[in-house]
Amino acid sequence: MRRPARFLAMLAAVTLALAPALADARPGGGSSSGSRGSRTYSAPPTTRTAPGGGQQFDRSMQQPTRPSAPQAAPGAMRPQTGGFFSRNPFMGGLMAGMLGAGLFGLLAGGGFFSGLGSFAGMLGFLLQIAIIAGLVALAVSFVRRRQQPQPAGMPRAAMAREGAPGMMGGGLGGGRAQVVDEVGIGQADFDAFERLLIEVNGAWSRLDVAALQRMATPEMVGFFRDDFAALEKRGWRNETSAVKLEQGDLAEAWREGAREYATVAMRFSLVDVTRDIRTGAVTEGDPAQRTEATELWTFVRVQGGPWTLSAIQQAG
Repeated sequence: MRRPARFLAMLAAVTLALAPALADARPGGGSSSGSRGSRTYSAPPTTRTAPGGGQQFDRSMQQPTRPSAPQAAPGAMRPQTGGFFSRNPFMGGLMAGMLGAGLFGLLAGGGFFSGLGSFAGMLGFLLQIAIIAGLVALAVSFVRRRQQPQPAGMPRAAMAREGAPGMMGGGLGGGRAQVVDEVGIGQADFDAFERLLIEVNGAWSRLDVAALQRMATPEMVGFFRDDFAALEKRGWRNETSAVKLEQGDLAEAWREGAREYATVAMRFSLVDVTRDIRTGAVTEGDPAQRTEATELWTFVRVQGGPWTLSAIQQAG
């Protein structure tokens, strides 16, 4: 009884050890790797292609940043704090004067209200106070209305953008989408994203690190090197071919200083095969069968230069 149990335990351990390398060995390793600038730890907006959004990053060199306190917009009124008398100094001074006069009369031996003469005089005095307080309140209300900031127009980044016509089977930019686009992504950009999807997979299959360095950030190239090493350690090599973009749309595009970012949801099909390095035998996948994947790829460019791959994020 003990030997079968020990054998099953060893088999389960081996299976768990091999599972990460056997599943999704394509570029990115089926995990979420890279950086999205300051939005690395913020989920990208949902799209028609990736309605579940994106998963959190498993590997990233971007350090989490503490969100700063929101700054008041220019011209915006600060919220008023404190009590009634702190917000209305005139009334505070008036009541302070009455209290001082009453205490003086009390100390002089004439009573707290001795300075008011009679009950009728006191009522008249209170009526005058009420009238003055009403006038002050009207004046303050008028001034506040004059100081209210006027609503600004809707920023261009939040406006609806009509996508460009699709290319391949739907392609990138097809249909209408409500997206945040601070860059102004056009058809030429969508073409570049689709081209990078195909070329990155080609360089991955050739183990062409030099080509990947031209198409991806140093961070992503480092992750590709790690994945190559992990596969080689097990005696395997992954190949992807016949990559075809089936559907894609822009999730968001934004600027950070001289850098421009674009996160794109892409559903694509490909032939994904893992082979034994020595024999060439297939260890996973089928060379005659296509598979599909949906991922969010983030691209970055500096001062209008070429787009490079900055992150591969699995769809939620």
